[in-house]
Amino acid sequence: MNFYKDHYDVIVIGGALAGMSCAMSLAKEGKDVLILERHNLPGGMATSFVRSGMEMEATLHEMMSLGLKEDPLYIRKYLDEMGVVIDWLRVPEAYRLLSHPDGIDITLHAGRRPDGTWVCADEIDMIYSGTKDEINRLLELCRSIYESVLFLNEHKLSKVEMLLKHEPLVKTAGYSAKEVLDSAFDLPLAVKKILSAYWIYVGQPMSSLPFTIYAFLMADYMMGGSFVARGFSHEMSVAMAEKCEELGVQFEYGQNVEKILVKDNHVYGVRTSRGDEIHCDYIASAPYPNTVYGKMIEPQSEVPKEARQYANAMPMSVTNFSVVLLLDKSPEELNIKDYSVFSSDIPFDTDAFWAEGKKIGGWNYLTTICLNYANPDCVPAGMTSLSITYLPLPEAFLNLKADGYFAFKRKVAREMIDRVSKHLGVDLKEHIQEIEIESPVTMSHYTSDYRGGIYGYQHSMDNSVVGRLEDLEKEFYIKGLVGCASHQLVGDGMACNINNGRIATKAILEWMKEAE
Repeated sequence: MNFYKDHYDVIVIGGALAGMSCAMSLAKEGKDVLILERHNLPGGMATSFVRSGMEMEATLHEMMSLGLKEDPLYIRKYLDEMGVVIDWLRVPEAYRLLSHPDGIDITLHAGRRPDGTWVCADEIDMIYSGTKDEINRLLELCRSIYESVLFLNEHKLSKVEMLLKHEPLVKTAGYSAKEVLDSAFDLPLAVKKILSAYWIYVGQPMSSLPFTIYAFLMADYMMGGSFVARGFSHEMSVAMAEKCEELGVQFEYGQNVEKILVKDNHVYGVRTSRGDEIHCDYIASAPYPNTVYGKMIEPQSEVPKEARQYANAMPMSVTNFSVVLLLDKSPEELNIKDYSVFSSDIPFDTDAFWAEGKKIGGWNYLTTICLNYANPDCVPAGMTSLSITYLPLPEAFLNLKADGYFAFKRKVAREMIDRVSKHLGVDLKEHIQEIEIESPVTMSHYTSDYRGGIYGYQHSMDNSVVGRLEDLEKEFYIKGLVGCASHQLVGDGMACNINNGRIATKAILEWMKEAE
């Protein structure tokens, strides 16, 4: 039986969030799209797993950029426009920061009041009096930059138009988050630390994190809050997959793409490990450029030298080490009081935390998520779903030998559990019903992502989103081929990946228009 059509407009390699977003958007424009996914489930890392008959979320799966139904942000608007229905639950707080040596213990909540002031500004001001106005000013600047970045995702402007219409973005684009916080705002050091807690979610220290990225992240989380799907991230992935098929996308599972076929610097199809050669005009690719240009392009003589240089020059961002626990007591019985906690056992210093991520274990800045507080029905009554996470750099694991991997993984997991147990005053090891340990090796095996990368390339001052927005076309080294995952323009997180799919769609539609 002929399994595939003779030709497709677009082949999407990978049925994760970016790929499905791209496929949905293209199909809605009447394009003939095929998704090839190597697994038997959609969503990539936006998935869950079952242990002892109970579903467990694979750690940090919050959706940003949704906002409330009555005040939607761009991802909720997009999903509504596509007709993707998901039962979203808002998480109760932004985060609690516990920095023990600094004496910091504060919980912040998202939201803006009718007068435009920010809820978290009042919460910080209650402890650090006289800081409210400066925090409001900072977050208003973040909101302005957030809106500018979203606008520039969809529109091209001259440098003069940029300066006239997006002055805050232009004026801060060349500075790190630390430089702007230190020079433009009169805030105590402790408050700067509190407002830097999210740095781990982009995997870059404040000294080299572009203020543009910091501003986007802070505005997104603090303006609209974050959400989880009632049916875990798998509910979201399945809802998107079903909408793809409803719109006419051919979605095939268990199909691993080994080669991207190129002739005269233009893609013309793919070859799967099953041996199928499938033809198309355009390809949206989830695999990292390092993998694409290193081994997937056939023939390799079609890879421009600049493409190899680009892939080799882009430093990988962080990957993931998580301990996902199912515990036999309720959160209250285990002294777990919060949904999201950032905890530090050394003075809060993002450069020190970043340096720790270059080695395995000994990490002093951990993120814990108790899913019960966002989704009370996530586990049976009287039990707790808890994850403990650090985001190390991939190179920390490059010299780890296979024969010592499992023992070392368990050693690090035990260390993380003991650290959180000490904070809680409860030995969590005594209450473990089920445990799953996720490392960069896990990520690499599951997704084939280069070096187990989950966050794409580093958001650094040498590689800022503003510069990449300006030079986006220069990253299209082979005609008809566009990236479609976290390594693309916007970067990490589920919302960003959905937006990356939309960016890939925009590029393909422009190419189609030019071809016509």
